[in-house]
Amino acid sequence: MKKTLTILGFLAVFPAGVALADDDCFVPMADWQPRDAVARLAEENGWTVRRIKIDDGCYEIDGRDAEGRRIEVTVHPATLQVIEFEYEDEDEDHRPRRDREGGDDD
Repeated sequence: MKKTLTILGFLAVFPAGVALADDDCFVPMADWQPRDAVARLAEENGWTVRRIKIDDGCYEIDGRDAEGRRIEVTVHPATLQVIEFEYEDEDEDHRPRRDREGGDDD
């Protein structure tokens, strides 16, 4: 019986822990750094900012790196630590148009 209660107690708490893990940056707004600080972070790293938004409680920078590649950077709002850095695939947005060779056979 005690083992069953222990297992049920664990299962009751486990989903709450998983739900909290989904919030990447659960920080009270009073503890957030201002957007200007995020913009300075980007400038210090040589990034050109297109947009700074909030996503899942984190700052998210959309822009370009020093080499001109599109980037998306997730930043912790209180510490300004880079949580995730990824290059965006530009091929999805700019697929070359296929022109037909030759004329119509009408």
